[in-house]
Amino acid sequence: MGIFSNSEKLLSLQDLLHYELRDLYSGETQLIEALPKMEEAASHPQLKEAFKMHLNETRAQRERLDEIGRLLDIDMKGEKCEAMAGLVKEGSEIIKSKSTPEVRDAGLIGAAQRVEHYEIAGYGTARNFAEQLGLTQVVALLTETENEEKMTDEKLNRLAKETINLSAKTAHANE
Repeated sequence: MGIFSNSEKLLSLQDLLHYELRDLYSGETQLIEALPKMEEAASHPQLKEAFKMHLNETRAQRERLDEIGRLLDIDMKGEKCEAMAGLVKEGSEIIKSKSTPEVRDAGLIGAAQRVEHYEIAGYGTARNFAEQLGLTQVVALLTETENEEKMTDEKLNRLAKETINLSAKTAHANE
């Protein structure tokens, strides 16, 4: 979904919040489809487990967005989030690449972290809008998800630095 969609009127901060929420909903929906493919493509057991756990977390995050939709009386379904589609496509390209399993795992972590950073920015933006609008229940739900996204990014970063990237470096050195 482009920020200046012709079909969407953004006349108030509330309109912008609704737009951000639908964008996040689309992104989470796309991730629910992409994460099982990433799990399947991963070779390292801890990475497989991280993707599996994040899939469950992502489902819960989309449920929180559904709850926000009910609280605000808005339909969360809208246009496709093209930014997330691009990030998912990049992850798919890593999956399809001709690489060693170790290098593919390092690439999958990079793709996943780009997704996490995009989501952290989106949830932070929506939370800020909700704060300005005095929507305390919405703020609490968005904060919970934003914190989960940050923790996932930290877990992926730790896994990359302590294990996966070292394995990828060794795999490359042995070719």
